[in-house]
Amino acid sequence: MFIQTESTPNPATLKFLPGQTVLATGTADFPSAESAGSSPLASRVYGVDGVTGVFLGTDFVTVTKDDAVAWDHIKPSVLGAIMEHFQSGEPALSDSGAPAAGGHAEHTGEDSEIVGQIKELLDTRVRPAVAQDGGDITFYGFEKGVVYLHMQGACAGCPSSTITLKMGIENLLRHYIPEVTEVRPVAV
Repeated sequence: MFIQTESTPNPATLKFLPGQTVLATGTADFPSAESAGSSPLASRVYGVDGVTGVFLGTDFVTVTKDDAVAWDHIKPSVLGAIMEHFQSGEPALSDSGAPAAGGHAEHTGEDSEIVGQIKELLDTRVRPAVAQDGGDITFYGFEKGVVYLHMQGACAGCPSSTITLKMGIENLLRHYIPEVTEVRPVAV
């Protein structure tokens, strides 16, 4: 098994591509070792000292490390943990595991048509680009012209995530949807 790695805009995060399906649909974010109990894959990766985050996509695993640890020191162990997992035949998420994310919070009310347009733009224009960088973005709400979004995976804590939100996503949404005045991040 050959696992490719790609750098991301976040220097503390690498994207690992095992060359096979990780999750059939959606994404799953495990921001701590304690949250990884429903994922044999994430639990195995958290077994590597220095790992601080694991994010699963359809065909990739994004791993975030502690700033005090160099990639040169832990990358071989992370590669080994991912390889061991796929050779074990275990699923990435256990049956009792939380359903994969990759959706958006539900929104009903007078703004539901605008929210539908926002979600459509996020799904078709934004999420594919964010996934290329090893992350995901989730819609959390729309209120009084402000769109609330949550960044995950490589995008969470990335130095350029604020620029991505403000200059990229905000400008895109404001261009197509005049009712949008601002985009703000949400910490979950």
